[in-house]
Amino acid sequence: MAKVIVMPKLGLTMTEGTVVKWLKAEGEAVKEGEPLFEVETDKLTNTIEASVSGTLLKIAEPEGATVECLKPLAVIGEPGEDYAALLGGAPAAPDAPPPPPAEGPKAPPPPPARAPGERVLASPAAKKLAKELGIDLALVPGSGPKGRITEEDVKNYKPAPPPAPPAPPAGPGVKASPLAAKVAKDIGLELKDVASRGRVLAADILAAVEKGGAAPAEEAAREETVPMNGMRKAIARNMQNSHMTSPTVTFNLGIDMTELKRLREQLKSENVKVSYTDILVKVVARALTEFPALNCSVEDNRIIYKHYVNMGVAVALDNGLLVPNIRDADKKSLTEISAEVRELAAAAREGRLPMDALTGGTFTITNLGMYGIESFSPIINQPEVAILGVNTMQDKVVVVDGEICVRPIMNLSLTADHRVIDGSVAAQFLQRVKALMEKPALLLA
Repeated sequence: MAKVIVMPKLGLTMTEGTVVKWLKAEGEAVKEGEPLFEVETDKLTNTIEASVSGTLLKIAEPEGATVECLKPLAVIGEPGEDYAALLGGAPAAPDAPPPPPAEGPKAPPPPPARAPGERVLASPAAKKLAKELGIDLALVPGSGPKGRITEEDVKNYKPAPPPAPPAPPAGPGVKASPLAAKVAKDIGLELKDVASRGRVLAADILAAVEKGGAAPAEEAAREETVPMNGMRKAIARNMQNSHMTSPTVTFNLGIDMTELKRLREQLKSENVKVSYTDILVKVVARALTEFPALNCSVEDNRIIYKHYVNMGVAVALDNGLLVPNIRDADKKSLTEISAEVRELAAAAREGRLPMDALTGGTFTITNLGMYGIESFSPIINQPEVAILGVNTMQDKVVVVDGEICVRPIMNLSLTADHRVIDGSVAAQFLQRVKALMEKPALLLA
């Protein structure tokens, strides 16, 4: 029995998906568990496996189509099986040919397949299908006995293409060869703009283009309209929602990285490779356990405090941004955090992140330091209430114990939701992060 394949719902927030690629063609055998198609959600591209075995009878939605969750995408069944009712009565046949253009001269009808007045012999199925597709049976050649038209003849019938419209006249007062007129039309060139003492030839047009005297119409285009993909639409929607939901304040504070740089070098000498982001995850997770107001969420008029830290680390992709979470970061060692950060970042860039890695975060760190950014205002990743931006590290002249010296300084930018985080609380949190970074031995206390 034929079964409809629908757009899967891969998460609570997913409402639609885009068919990226069909991995099987119509008429091809499919086994249960085999990859059937790829779908792009607002965060990931997933490969969907066939839920049943059989033949892919119909692909209802082409590649590139955006479809609501649980809407039909395809039908799998036995060859020859009637599946029309499963797709809302749609006939099991190719799509009808496109209607003629609304404007412009009408193309002459294609030559008839038989003489005028000649009786048309056709099977009942062929007549029914021709009526549904709007095809004149008199134009369909028949392959059955005595020229009888079969259902397959109707399915395979293709109207003759309309003849190409004649080339427009060269213009008042301009004479041109037929080839020159065609070339000028193809590249969007006005013949009057081509200097010629007599009849314009194709060589005149090519010479004008090479000299820069005229340019193809395509070169004049200065704008390009590209639809947002699923990830970009999700980012736009989430950022707008965050901006409308949270009244925010951004706090900036400089950190002396001298001791943290020394710690990192000591670990490196012992073949323990960690990044500043890894260390920040450890430090911030520790500070969040001491300042629960920054590790909560708001629901209606309630504040939900989290007694765990799921630290999101933003990963930039070519076409967007993902924020996978390090679960229970406050309970993990620095080496465990480092390994998990690397694995999640690699999985995000390769498109193999599991959906649960992108949900349940309580706080986010986003790093633009590698681009030389000195300060910015990151946008909160809802439903969280704060996000920490990491800026570049610079050698700066500072005064330490009354002496002028040069120290590596890195700015942190904390954006906080002022509905639940007062300025004094945000400032104290940043001060605690600063203390742990400038005196990393405190992490052992």
